[in-house]
Amino acid sequence: MIGMKIIKAMMVKRKKTGDKINQILIFGQDDLFERSILMRQLAFTPPMGWNTWNTFYDKISDELVRSTADAMVEQGLLDAGYEYLILDDCWSSVDRDESGHLVPDPEKFPYGIKDLADYVHSKGLKFGIYSCCGTRTCARYPGSFEHEFDDAKQFAEWGVDYLKYDNCHRPRSQTTPMLYRRMSMALRNSGRDIVLAACQWGIDDVHQWIRSSGAQTFRSTVDIQDSWDSIKSTVLSQMDKQNCNAPGCFNDMDMLVVGMYGKGLNPETSQGGCTDEEYQTHFSLWAMMNSPLIIGCDIRSMSPKAKEILTNKEVIAINQDPEGRSCYKLSVCGDDDSFVLVRPLADGDYAVGLFNFSEREWKISVDFWDLGLPAAAGLGFKIRDCYAHEDLGVFTEYFAAPLPPHGSGVYRCKVISTDHVV
Repeated sequence: MIGMKIIKAMMVKRKKTGDKINQILIFGQDDLFERSILMRQLAFTPPMGWNTWNTFYDKISDELVRSTADAMVEQGLLDAGYEYLILDDCWSSVDRDESGHLVPDPEKFPYGIKDLADYVHSKGLKFGIYSCCGTRTCARYPGSFEHEFDDAKQFAEWGVDYLKYDNCHRPRSQTTPMLYRRMSMALRNSGRDIVLAACQWGIDDVHQWIRSSGAQTFRSTVDIQDSWDSIKSTVLSQMDKQNCNAPGCFNDMDMLVVGMYGKGLNPETSQGGCTDEEYQTHFSLWAMMNSPLIIGCDIRSMSPKAKEILTNKEVIAINQDPEGRSCYKLSVCGDDDSFVLVRPLADGDYAVGLFNFSEREWKISVDFWDLGLPAAAGLGFKIRDCYAHEDLGVFTEYFAAPLPPHGSGVYRCKVISTDHVV
């Protein structure tokens, strides 16, 4: 064995055949020791993309996927970082073929999945698909139970880059950890890099074991609905699980409902809609809390405000920060329905989110010593508003902002000498 007293690691992201490669250079103090390890790691940052389920339910088709792929490019979503186009449940025929293979519904997908995936790839996007660890999917189409290795190979041959893997109709004698480990092994030996998005709903203490299964993301909640109450309850249920987020395996708080406005064909999701203020708060929370950003509205006809929220590159940059640090929560004096989230960023900055869950306007204040910056240090924060896209100046000791009911603010804060106070 080689003993090392000092180890330095430098991670560099580069593109190779569309995949993210992390190059780790390790330098040891002991005599001429230097080696380079190339490590392929999927989901180094939370995956970003679009999914059919929230808006289109079972009304999916080849034409829908192709036109959405076009829109992802034309609307600037690919440029903003949304790279996965994910085909959810109801894409297959109701039975496997005589050889036991999954078969796409010939009416919905007359040209097959491989041709569709090739089209998605031609747009510079990646293609995702859906299956389930049970005998049937949630919509009662064929599941992958005891077909894991065959299905993984078939997905790889089709050019699949992302698998949403659900938890319906699982035989009660089978444990979820074993079934997710099994599909993870199958994907890792399929001959293609495929993200495993474990849609496990947060049961069986999934946050305690899912990373060791090899999955890249894990659903930790029940299905989201297009309502403020659903957004609020989802967030509050995940505050104590922020320590489970890290590069390579992220806590998925479910798809975004930004821009749905109560529309859509999914009776489980379409619940009346939210205001633009609530959608912005929803997006801010998912970004701050390291959740994958998977759009669920019809992006071909999204409103200007929804597009503005979803393509905010300053907020997205926080979600995609390469260190992948979790945030911590600070309470707000005098209001139990408001709070502050703080997240260290890779360049030394701090992301600070102010959130008002109450039914009235509230001026939310954050004291800098609660962030670790004492007033005696002679330092303050240079603060930038990530939604207004403007620098607000240098502040010492505290920062405060009035927020409307269900409103939020997201700020990027840089430690700076108080000689620059305005």
